[in-house]
Amino acid sequence: MKLDVFKKYRKFLPVIIGGVLGYSYYYFIGCTTGRCPIQSNPYFSTLYGAAAGLIFALPSKKKKES
Repeated sequence: MKLDVFKKYRKFLPVIIGGVLGYSYYYFIGCTTGRCPIQSNPYFSTLYGAAAGLIFALPSKKKKES
């Protein structure tokens, strides 16, 4: 049963981790001048991190054996 639950959430976990990493990038590094559109806004940095996590969560094409 535990493995079944993990399979369901395996695709959402990288998105959540990416969002957390995006927000922590804003919080710890950030942009103090306000000229950096991604770094100066916590919403944009969180969405950017979640999008990066989504890229890792998407399945890649498998090579066909000839």
